[in-house]
Amino acid sequence: MPRVLSGVGGVLLTPVALGLVIYGGTRLQRSLSQGFTVSGDPLGLFLLILGGVLLLGVALLGALSGLGPVIGGLVWGVLPGLSVFLGPRSLMNVMYDIGGRELGVGLVTWLVMGALIGCGFLLVGAGLVGTLTRRRPGARLAG
Repeated sequence: MPRVLSGVGGVLLTPVALGLVIYGGTRLQRSLSQGFTVSGDPLGLFLLILGGVLLLGVALLGALSGLGPVIGGLVWGVLPGLSVFLGPRSLMNVMYDIGGRELGVGLVTWLVMGALIGCGFLLVGAGLVGTLTRRRPGARLAG
């Protein structure tokens, strides 16, 4: 049961968390460029923080089973990040079509800057650490 909960949580929470971080960050970037202040968009700041907390939750699912963070990181971070190298122009067009203007701009920025692939690798690492910690001899005795 922990593997199922972790796997489903990783697959479902990761895109929501990344979407909130990307959308909130894009709103804050626009607010900052227009008025040189981040406080001008409290919703963007709230979404960014909420997305970060959800990503932390996905990473913590590694305590149940490493499956959730590994799958979420691979499917929603590493693979999309690597796909930029295969066909950047067509991928960017799809991102703008799917995500609209603000989310599309933020997602393309994250893809090109490598933030999405980096986030994916961090989640994979969190899942692997959870798995390796449980397999270590004496891990249950150390408490």
